[in-house]
Amino acid sequence: MTEAGRKPRIAVAVVVRDGRVLMVRRRVAEGAGGELSWQFPAGEVEPGETAREAAVREVAEETGLVVRAVEPLGERTHPVTRRSLEYWACEVVAGTAKVRDAEELDALAWCARHEVGERVPHGLYGPVRRHLEGTLTDLRQGRPAPVGDDRRRAGPVSGEDGAGPGLGRSR
Repeated sequence: MTEAGRKPRIAVAVVVRDGRVLMVRRRVAEGAGGELSWQFPAGEVEPGETAREAAVREVAEETGLVVRAVEPLGERTHPVTRRSLEYWACEVVAGTAKVRDAEELDALAWCARHEVGERVPHGLYGPVRRHLEGTLTDLRQGRPAPVGDDRRRAGPVSGEDGAGPGLGRSR
């Protein structure tokens, strides 16, 4: 908790490379079925750090990638956790993504447009969805693949202590 008694903000990194977005699956199980959560790399903003810096740091700590935060995508208070989230569009500068923190992460994946919807059945925050619709590849032939819509969001959120970006659960 911060001095004001509020939980620290969460920085969320939306990393796109070669038409795919990086998603990580947390080891923290949630829901009645104990499913593992898929989300974007994210974590708490540390004292003296900006959300932009935290987004870059979290990607490095979780996946080993060196990224550059290039554009803010938006801020919101999560509707369930009430945590303050700040989303950053990031590009890869160097490295190969791998699970670096096996205690925190179960898996990672580079996802095309249709795969995001499969991993995030409850939809995405609108500005993130719009960003991904403009940058991700659709690997299914002849059919548009819209990225999830946050208006359909329901259910528990993902992340440590229920504080992550709440992006979805594995099936």
